Amino acid sequence: MGTTSMKKVKDRDFNYWKAQHLLNRAGFGGTPGNILALRNMGPEDAVDYLIDYRDVETEAVLPNDFDSNINKPREGNERQRYKRAREQGNEKALEDFRKQRQEQQRIDRRQMANIETWWLERMIETPRPFQEKMALFWHGHFAAAYRPIEDSYLLFLQNQLFRSNAVGNFKDDLVHGIIRDPAMIKYLNNNQNNKNSPNENLARELMELFTLGEGRGYGEQDIKQGARTLTGYTYNDNEFQYLSQNHDDGLKSIFGKSGRWDGHDFVEMIFTRPSASQFICEKLYRFYVNDSPNGFTKEQQSVIRKMAAKLKSSKWELKPVLRQLFLSEHFYDEDNVGAVIKSPVQLVIQAIRSLRTPTRNLPKLNEACALMGQSIFHPPSVKGWEGGRKWINTSTLFIRQNILLYLLTGRDEGSRAWDRGGSTEYDATHLVNHLQDIEGSNTVQDGVVYLLRFAHPVAAPDGRRVDEWVEYVNNRGGRFDNTTLINILALITASPEYQLS
Repeated sequence: MGTTSMKKVKDRDFNYWKAQHLLNRAGFGGTPGNILALRNMGPEDAVDYLIDYRDVETEAVLPNDFDSNINKPREGNERQRYKRAREQGNEKALEDFRKQRQEQQRIDRRQMANIETWWLERMIETPRPFQEKMALFWHGHFAAAYRPIEDSYLLFLQNQLFRSNAVGNFKDDLVHGIIRDPAMIKYLNNNQNNKNSPNENLARELMELFTLGEGRGYGEQDIKQGARTLTGYTYNDNEFQYLSQNHDDGLKSIFGKSGRWDGHDFVEMIFTRPSASQFICEKLYRFYVNDSPNGFTKEQQSVIRKMAAKLKSSKWELKPVLRQLFLSEHFYDEDNVGAVIKSPVQLVIQAIRSLRTPTRNLPKLNEACALMGQSIFHPPSVKGWEGGRKWINTSTLFIRQNILLYLLTGRDEGSRAWDRGGSTEYDATHLVNHLQDIEGSNTVQDGVVYLLRFAHPVAAPDGRRVDEWVEYVNNRGGRFDNTTLINILALITASPEYQLS
């Protein structure tokens, strides 16, 4: 049984491997040099360096990074011409409008693909890995998909909402923000929610999936009344819009209280419910600590309750909760090392950031992530991705192995052994160069053990596997030349253990 202690991990215990564990979970992994730098900071400075990322310069995200006008609503003369064409049954004019719309949709789909590769590249290259990791978490929590929305710029704006408030205030920044987010409003049809015809989608998911958890502290009547508070919450072009004429300002009864509530009041009332702090901490725990396929143990529940108490006492600020978690003895307990299955995005980005492979082809990496079950900006439903063991099956495991081989060698699936397609060569020697500086550690045995431990988050590499790979290196001259290293890495990354973080 592991420790449930939320006491700060001792400085003397914060070794190289614990620093790597922190970097893998609170980011997307790192090279031996990155890990050593983090270890040398000590636990508190290392955690603060990651979560206080605003001190680290990065490329700003600007509103004009992408085209905001692709789906601009018809205005003025164009709107009048369209109205006349419909009234007069002018099929030729209507067909011209349809073609114009189809061209807009094609352009928008291309922009969506560009945004997908832009975000993947940002996650790979960012000097603020925790910020992007949290943006990925919120994308799966407040899940909205492109196909029902069909507006790439709205999803770009939502992505920036998650990035800007990655470790902000859960209630004030994120939940209040999401009910005013045009992408979510369109995705859950709240633009159709008005006093004459209430739409319950946003109210239901706000409680069931975003804040309280399914069936925890609310009933169907609360959903119906909550929907009334959100009437008139819509958007115009790329901006939130409140239409008072569509809002139901009558008395509403929610959680046993009555008032002329609006959407702001509804969110504030939700956060008086006990599970508002518990549910989000459960999701953070699964994402960062242990994805617990068989439900939470009593020990894990104890830790989650402590996180929830910290969140409430911090008035819904996320940073204190995550700082406490990443500094805790529990976070580094051996039961929680290798206890999370890498998502497809984590698998690809961590490989590039830790092994320092070439990126090669971003659209191809995005395609591979989609085939493995995680297409960013295309979650399967408002529930997001289930994650955990759902990531792994015979098909996805095959793709996982192939995409790592592609990153290491540049070879596509089905290509000839000698054909690398002109891809950038990969130099893997940086992974073992530092061993030469440690007296008595520059041996084949030490190198194989280190590579296995570096790639597999387990305390003791399998002895039989070590012996086999030591023999392999010795048969190739007894040294880690680049080709030998890449061959060993191909074996390591194809193993089941490499799927774990």
